[in-house]
Amino acid sequence: MTVPFLAVAVGFVLLVWSADRFVEGSAAAARYFGMPPLLIGMVIVGFGTSAPEMVVSALAALQGNPGIALGNAYGSNIANIALILGLTSLISPIAVKSGVLRKELPLLTAVTVLAAWQVWDGRITRLEAMVLMAVFCGVMGWTIRQGMRTMIDPLASEMEQELEMHAMPLGRAVFLLVTGLAVLIASSRMLVWGAVAIARGFGVSDLIIGLTIIAVGTSLPELASSLLAIRKGEHDIALGNVLGSNLFNTLAVVGIAGGIAPMTVGREVFSRDIMVMAVLTLSLFIFGYGFRGPGKGRINRFEGALLFAAYIGYNAFLVLCIFRQ
Repeated sequence: MTVPFLAVAVGFVLLVWSADRFVEGSAAAARYFGMPPLLIGMVIVGFGTSAPEMVVSALAALQGNPGIALGNAYGSNIANIALILGLTSLISPIAVKSGVLRKELPLLTAVTVLAAWQVWDGRITRLEAMVLMAVFCGVMGWTIRQGMRTMIDPLASEMEQELEMHAMPLGRAVFLLVTGLAVLIASSRMLVWGAVAIARGFGVSDLIIGLTIIAVGTSLPELASSLLAIRKGEHDIALGNVLGSNLFNTLAVVGIAGGIAPMTVGREVFSRDIMVMAVLTLSLFIFGYGFRGPGKGRINRFEGALLFAAYIGYNAFLVLCIFRQ
């Protein structure tokens, strides 16, 4: 089992490195061609930080491991909210200033309800995958419209500062984009192979491996960028990373994987994983939307501690499930 563990470890390192290069290069290239900073933050960065989940789940579906594909998508959503936002808000409470992000919170909640409805009958068909992709296209259209129409927004200001700090020539941006994507695909193949080998070696289901090891690994780019953003006081970027990634995961990642190979879904996915994801998403909506008054949307340290505790409890339950198998 040494080689599979080594493949997973090396795959994680290369995955984080390549995802960061891919996001950096694509954002700089988009800026060079005149894309507004808000649109870069909402679309380019959201797509880039979800690229690991997208590639890993697509490869897993192609290789006949739907559990890894689905577990990776939903597990990453759980990790993004409970682990990443939990940790970052413990370090510094996250104030939600962006009006665009406040609109994305109910949108993500509605998308999560759609995911729960699809999984309820124990399968995701190609037609349902097409529905997810259609909704994803609609969300992207709405996002692009928001990015083009909204000139003044805290997220746009924070993104503008980041782009100025990481300005680079177009040639270097394209090189980073292409290199990052190539290494991302290679490292994802390595990661999926190692994870499948570990699962078979220990008799653990693909779903559990996807929900735990792979979900955390593919969420590392979001964790790194959110922690860095919160250190700089860029609260909206930290939250925007998670909202954009979760929208991509729920719609595009599952949609692509389901389009490649229809998936049979165990009842535990709905009763355990989707329910945890739904509760966390609803909690994020309540914390961040600003029901406490105008400008009061924030995730304080106590709420961050609750999110982080939920993540620990959820993973402890998954460990118990492993021992019961």
